[in-house]
Amino acid sequence: MIAGIIGAAGYAGAELVRILSKHPKIDVLRISSTSYEGKTIADIYPNFFGVTDITLENSKTLIAGSDVVFAALPHGVGEVFAAECFESEIPYIDMSADFRFDYDEETYKAWYGKNYRFPELHKKSVYGLPELNRQRIKAAAKDGGGVIIANPGCYPTGASLAAFPALSLGIYGNGTIIVDSASGITGGGREPARAYHFPECSDSMTPYKVGSHRHTPEISRNFSFMEGAAEPRPVIFTPHLAPMNRGILSTLYIPLADTWKCRPDSHTAPRPPSNEINEKTSRIHRLYKEFYKDERFTRILPPGIFPATGRVRFSNFCDISVCIDQNGENLVVVSAIDNMVKGAAGQAVQNMNIVFGFEEDCGLNTLPALF
Repeated sequence: MIAGIIGAAGYAGAELVRILSKHPKIDVLRISSTSYEGKTIADIYPNFFGVTDITLENSKTLIAGSDVVFAALPHGVGEVFAAECFESEIPYIDMSADFRFDYDEETYKAWYGKNYRFPELHKKSVYGLPELNRQRIKAAAKDGGGVIIANPGCYPTGASLAAFPALSLGIYGNGTIIVDSASGITGGGREPARAYHFPECSDSMTPYKVGSHRHTPEISRNFSFMEGAAEPRPVIFTPHLAPMNRGILSTLYIPLADTWKCRPDSHTAPRPPSNEINEKTSRIHRLYKEFYKDERFTRILPPGIFPATGRVRFSNFCDISVCIDQNGENLVVVSAIDNMVKGAAGQAVQNMNIVFGFEEDCGLNTLPALF
């Protein structure tokens, strides 16, 4: 099979090259970049020297000669390529936000400042969070014709997987869900703003786009789908820039349903978790394990062990832990992913595997790095 990557010179595109160049079902890998056409991928990323010497070509010729096309492009750029692939019945896996809101052009325009160029095309796309939409992805592939997969954002991936069981099993009650996330600086792309440069972010951690990050509506929409609610769920999402290359650590505070709340302690000062809190935490832990028991890439950690970005590096895993806060009112869920793999390129390959009927972990069996 021949796979093509449009926008291979960026971080997400290069991560796709790393994964797909060793994928057992990919016989030929083709790559393109407007800025680096004619150069090899090793010219841009010397880590590929002696491993792959693929030359970056024109996007038009790449599409015509590919069985599947990945797009690692800025928002608002890829629709024309998606339309060409759809017309040619070539599966198109988009890593921008262009197709994440289906036909909701109003939300996309409000947060990304752009209109849809091909509105009808958005009605045919599928949001590519496999744990949520696996059957829809399979159905779209079986229907024949073009398939457009909208790869989720990195922050929404970690947050959504952390909240999914609580939302769908009635553990969540009502009210605002708080999502605090910290990301590595690769999330800023290969040509970052000043805040992402080493002197600015080394030995320092800072929030950014507080109250205005454009992954917020995607997270809110996912939460409402997972709960089966008609209206978007209220969410407060605050991202932080962490002094590390890779990873996203998300901590969610989810108000508990009344049946899951614990009796308040008579003391006004915080107290250690009561037996009731510990017992209900254990029950929720079992529910999370059962919920994700068939998911290859979602790991529910044993009680007392919490996720760390360093333990999922270079892998497609999402590690999750749960506990109830000491007041017995909220479920605290922590998740960790590699923002470049499960948060981007790895999930895109997982979607490709589903579309073509491969095992989902095909080409994605890299173990997390120890250090």
